[in-house]
Amino acid sequence: MTRKVRVGNTYIGGGAPVSVQTMLDAPSYDVEGNVAQAIAVEEAGCDILRVAVPDEAALAALEAVKKAVSVPVVADIHFDYKLALAAIDCGADKIRINPGNIGGAERVRAVTEKCKTNGVAIRVGVNSGSLEKEVLTKYGSPTPEALCESALNAVRLLESFDFYDTVVSIKTSSVVDTVSAYRLFSAASDYPLHIGVTEAGTEKSGTVRSAVALGSLLLDGIGDTLRVSLSASPLKEVEAGIAILKACGLRDGAQVISCPTCGRTRIDVKSLAEQAEALAARCEKPIKIAVMGCVVNGPGEAREADIGITGGDGVGLVFKKGEVVEKVAESELLAALEKYIKDYENANE
Repeated sequence: MTRKVRVGNTYIGGGAPVSVQTMLDAPSYDVEGNVAQAIAVEEAGCDILRVAVPDEAALAALEAVKKAVSVPVVADIHFDYKLALAAIDCGADKIRINPGNIGGAERVRAVTEKCKTNGVAIRVGVNSGSLEKEVLTKYGSPTPEALCESALNAVRLLESFDFYDTVVSIKTSSVVDTVSAYRLFSAASDYPLHIGVTEAGTEKSGTVRSAVALGSLLLDGIGDTLRVSLSASPLKEVEAGIAILKACGLRDGAQVISCPTCGRTRIDVKSLAEQAEALAARCEKPIKIAVMGCVVNGPGEAREADIGITGGDGVGLVFKKGEVVEKVAESELLAALEKYIKDYENANE
């Protein structure tokens, strides 16, 4: 088990639930835009959010976001250690730095000292484009071994300043290398890990690549917090992260399963499944919902579902654990499903 690090009112590692992160993408000078986006992602289920601080002007947005939400806020710092110090004064709960580009050991020391004084954690971010020259020369390219060594060098530097409230991320755009690097680091250290694939891609391809990498690690017991990095809205990152945790059995909530359809299908499964997911998104209870396309095989194939619907030719069936409990008009299936979901929630309060 990894060590536990406090980040604001949340813990990372040490057996704490795996948290979902995202990064705001409103322009850093747009205070109102950042605040609105921060509130939206918090409402969507984001556990920790990150704000880019490229210059002093961005500090206003950071401070405003911190006041607007209850989830921990991370300041993303590159190059200028003074911005890290100022971000702490603005209320940042964690500072994300790469010790290799912050400007030398003494500047890293200044950041760690202020973090210790204020109870602020640090995330060490290592990626394939930020390796130290000597490490890159040693390995010839950003191999998983090189990434792991760079991350270990970074935490040792912080340890030399008696700083241990550290979370580590090791990211590449390669799914295979990312998984390998995290596995190497996990075997060598007990620092909590922020997992993710950097530059993962668009909403569709990036979600798939992230799900493969993060799912592999989480099922190995590796990963304490995650971000699905997409060329898409931060809301999509949060949705994808939550979905990955649910698929790995690491977060409760409603889950919708649906059949892929075939020539026997006489009902609009695709539309019903999408609408069922919209209903399920508001349910926090661990209910499995099935949308099946065949009245003959549907209830049997989805026997493990707590509640399911199927139908065809104008007729709809509602079933629980494979047993039909109600027959309704096909047009009334969604309303019936919503009623049963509410009944399930009320019964499991």
